[in-house]
Amino acid sequence: MADTVADSAQAPAAVRHVEETMGTVFSLDVRGGEPAAVRAALDEAVAGLHRVDEVFSTYREDSQIARLQRGELTVAECDPEVAEVLELAAEAERLSDGWFSTSYQGRLDPTGIVKGWAVERAARRLSAVPGVCGVSVNGGGDVQLLGAPGAQRPWRPWRVGVSDPLRPGGLAAVVSAAGVDELSVATSGTAERGAHILDPRTGHAAVTDLVAVTVVGPRLTWADCWATAAFAMGSREGLAWLESLPDVEALLITAGDEVRCTGGLAARLG
Repeated sequence: MADTVADSAQAPAAVRHVEETMGTVFSLDVRGGEPAAVRAALDEAVAGLHRVDEVFSTYREDSQIARLQRGELTVAECDPEVAEVLELAAEAERLSDGWFSTSYQGRLDPTGIVKGWAVERAARRLSAVPGVCGVSVNGGGDVQLLGAPGAQRPWRPWRVGVSDPLRPGGLAAVVSAAGVDELSVATSGTAERGAHILDPRTGHAAVTDLVAVTVVGPRLTWADCWATAAFAMGSREGLAWLESLPDVEALLITAGDEVRCTGGLAARLG
């Protein structure tokens, strides 16, 4: 749902990598740092993404989540990341008053939080490499940005294009990371995957007036959850709830081609 752009004549050389896992494509872009160290960190980050798939996939019979669902493992017997993700998911459920949920047809399913968490974790691993000034990790259109593409001014900041769900190939907006060190962009909607977002109250596909919700905030772990929850709420309740969250802005598009935004979103466009 999004593309990341960084243009600057003074931007340091970029080390980029594309990887398929978790049923989607991940694009990793690292600016600055010693190339060999960056490539080693990229290898570790990519291995971490594959490990997340092995542990959390609901399609693998031997994944820890599948075994946890069947009662073959306890949370304590799983990798520590399982407890971490489930604790974060419980917090998301609490903050969204149940509109975000890890329950699917009565079974544990943390899919709604895992990808955002995995992308953010990979980005933070890469940003810890000495000399790295900027990182962009895009997982299936959900993006975590850290730092800046250039180490010296002037430079153009990271920018993320948000696809228009009603006009294939077009952009609904361009989000800029100007002035901030951390920014994430996450979109939930029906344009690419159809009606896959559930209403936790009914257990069925959410029936709302929305076709897409894009959330902008510092951390992709939360932005991904909030986009899903707000979509299930519908445009009126979703917008009001998103307005109440600190450091969160959002763009909501209805099936009738109406665009609704939080009050501070304009400051993040460019």
